[in-house]
Amino acid sequence: MWIEKLTGDLGDKKRYREYKRRVKALPTGYREAAAALERYVMYLGPSDDGPTLIAMLDDLAELMERSAADDLAIRDLVGDDPVEFAEAFMANYGGGSWIRKERDRLAASITEAIKKKGE
Repeated sequence: MWIEKLTGDLGDKKRYREYKRRVKALPTGYREAAAALERYVMYLGPSDDGPTLIAMLDDLAELMERSAADDLAIRDLVGDDPVEFAEAFMANYGGGSWIRKERDRLAASITEAIKKKGE
């Protein structure tokens, strides 16, 4: 549709609003943890792939809903290092972010430098 070319995928927008509704309904603590993880994912997740980002957020909401229903402690969910948890969570999805691309570029450059040096 021509309107989607101007505004973006309307289905993704509806799914994002549904995700926000689900997170808002979470109990205190889980809601704040979901918001913190969402913020991290939005900055470092698949910034060039809207459908993948929406799928990731849907799965995040489901994970938080299940954890709340099972009364799983947030620390037991995310572990001692929330960054490690978020990185492992994002690694399950395609799409790249600027930081992932730069990490890959750095690793490739170092590998190439080692090859040229003959190590």
